Amino acid sequence: MQKFLRRCPWAVLAAGAPAQLVTGVPPAAGAIRQSVASCYEIRAEAAAAAFSVFILFFGVGCVLGGLLQDKKGPRAAGLAGAALTSGGFLAARFVPAGAPWLFYACFSAPAGLGCAFLYPAVMSCAQKWYAGRKGLATGVIGVAAGASGAALTLGGRFLIDRWGIRAAFFAIGCVQLAVCGLAAAILEDPDGFAPPAEDGRSLAPRAMLRTGQYRLLAASVCLAAPPVLLFSPVIVELARDRGLGQVGGLWCVVAGSAASAAGRLSMPWLSDRAGRKAVDLGLFAAECALSAAFAFAREWWVLAVYCALTFCYAGQAAVLPAAVTDLFGQRHAGVNYGFAALGMSAAALALPVVSRALSGWALHAAAAASAALAFACMAFLKRADGKRL
Repeated sequence: MQKFLRRCPWAVLAAGAPAQLVTGVPPAAGAIRQSVASCYEIRAEAAAAAFSVFILFFGVGCVLGGLLQDKKGPRAAGLAGAALTSGGFLAARFVPAGAPWLFYACFSAPAGLGCAFLYPAVMSCAQKWYAGRKGLATGVIGVAAGASGAALTLGGRFLIDRWGIRAAFFAIGCVQLAVCGLAAAILEDPDGFAPPAEDGRSLAPRAMLRTGQYRLLAASVCLAAPPVLLFSPVIVELARDRGLGQVGGLWCVVAGSAASAAGRLSMPWLSDRAGRKAVDLGLFAAECALSAAFAFAREWWVLAVYCALTFCYAGQAAVLPAAVTDLFGQRHAGVNYGFAALGMSAAALALPVVSRALSGWALHAAAAASAALAFACMAFLKRADGKRL
């Protein structure tokens, strides 16, 4: 495999992209939430919480998957992720109705962990093969992750309309097992890989966690989430109530996924040239302004503003892996990225509470304030070596 990958390093990207394409559960949440609530006989709020639980375990899984990847390599982490992700979808087929906590345990938790095992394994492996073009490697994988929402929405709705959501979950799980399993089998770090010379400052996770840079970065990740994740599970209903209708709501999910893919592809590339911090500051400022505008959006403006928000959120998420390695070095990239991604888990715990406590313009105001705080955290973030971030 080493000889093949040295001749064709693009195979790592070609393997990782399909794996990300079939595992984008949160972006598709709005399109399948009602079907989950109806088929499994749980309240709409409980169905939305299933995807918050998914995000919670995604953050935890990024740490666990990063540890596994750093110890056993990306192939082991990827294969474990493929088994967990597909296992969650396959198990959802058999969860009885009226048992939301069992649905969380059988679907949300393992699928969230599995997607997290796959994501840093693919990202870190790609960055090692493309050490001089980390933004490019991150962007190629990220565009597939962004497009996954559209893929699962269109494919999922097709299967749900014909077979029902239980059979749809089972079919998607089978596809994930094949695609992600084959992709993970290709993943392998370069033999003799050593971090670049500037990574002599590489920090182990314990040392990283004690730094102010880590706390600011994780806080910015957490605070960037509400402008999109507060609304993505309910975007179909929100769009319908604001004059777009049911079909228009589904188009919000699909178009939002396309915007996410564009953000994941373009922003890492731009960050290679303009700097990670400058790009993130621009994205957080845009999120703040767009969140305020979203409160007043009606009809097709809902689609336009939501797409812009998903572009910004996905863009900053795609810049994160490269920012982690810039700040803390490449040697422990997998697990360090996982700890940074715990900011998403913190947001997942808080968002259901915020959604119940606030509504209407107050919810949008909270989203705008959160983005403004993310901007402030990023503004204070600096590299320890004094170089541009």
